[in-house]
Amino acid sequence: MTVLGTRALNRATLARQLLLDRADLPVLDAVAHLCGLQAQEPQEPFAGLWSRLRAFDPAVLSDLLVGRSVVRTHLMRRTVHLLTADDALAWRARHDVMLRQRVLGTYRRELDGVDLDELAAAGRAVMADGEPRSMSELARALADRWPGPGPRALGEMLVAALVPGAQLPPRGLWRTRAGVRNVLLSSWLGREIDPPSPDGSDPVGQTLVRRYLAAFGPAAAADLRAWCGLAGLPAAVSAVRGELVTFRDERGRELLDLPGAPRPDPDTPAPVRFLPAFDNALLGYHDRSRIVDDDHRGLSVAGARVVLVDGRVAATWNVKAGTVIVAPLRRFSPADLAAVAEEGRALASFLSDQDSDHVQIDSAPHWRQAVEASAGPRRRT
Repeated sequence: MTVLGTRALNRATLARQLLLDRADLPVLDAVAHLCGLQAQEPQEPFAGLWSRLRAFDPAVLSDLLVGRSVVRTHLMRRTVHLLTADDALAWRARHDVMLRQRVLGTYRRELDGVDLDELAAAGRAVMADGEPRSMSELARALADRWPGPGPRALGEMLVAALVPGAQLPPRGLWRTRAGVRNVLLSSWLGREIDPPSPDGSDPVGQTLVRRYLAAFGPAAAADLRAWCGLAGLPAAVSAVRGELVTFRDERGRELLDLPGAPRPDPDTPAPVRFLPAFDNALLGYHDRSRIVDDDHRGLSVAGARVVLVDGRVAATWNVKAGTVIVAPLRRFSPADLAAVAEEGRALASFLSDQDSDHVQIDSAPHWRQAVEASAGPRRRT
């Protein structure tokens, strides 16, 4: 079986993630190809798409949200994702059990004895009036009937698991700050959520396998599970295995892939790319060594925005007073320094609507501080 080295996997990931060459795809098609973008931080998908699409216009993504072609909802790994309406409706039921289990993993004691099916029905009944509600407002509406769990546990279970919802604009619009207001997903999108397959087969699981490999492959079954949070996909993998090709990585893991998917030459040059917080190019794998060194793995779950140099995480970045500030994790060559500065200026211009192209690159590597920061409190990813 062919062994794919780390660099070969890196270049395949960059190609699938639209990070090797900026794509000319329409924004909606890009969101679909990427199987959604993690969006718990509302402005981050804009930077993620800017790094992937040629001539990306943030107003287009805002219009898609307002026009209900894309939607913000809890899905993969119980985190908020920006997905196409079609994918949200098709995939939501397949994630129900996982979403419940993940909330119970945090609030099992508080929710002990609560009939979750009964709670789900009550939550849907409250939301059926179409009135947008925050998580706390929904929890308060049911607190008299279920006083024991407390508003946080009750609200998390309702909004993140039991009641499929959409986070309404202006939340998630370009350069807009707004709180979370939820309505029923089916009401917002004007269509019911696709029901589970009645014959016990798993066509949605099979679709998830194919779509994941198109955007993230070659990858192991453990990587697929890390991306979506679903444990029950072995049968789906088995069902589509005859369509796939297999490889091994340098650790001996079996990797699955679509036969016609791009696997560029490992020596293909990789441009500098700035990734937003919690980008799935990192979080979409159990083994992230193809894109980030083990010493810096914690950055991906700490919410750090990262810079890829030669395809790998080499710095973090942030914005202050219109200036993109880059904190290297290693020393840059003069050529790398120039490329990071050039891309940083372009990013600053995008984020400021052409008002600023200022970039600051710290002179010394900040890997110690970054590693220490990544060892702090974890955010849910």
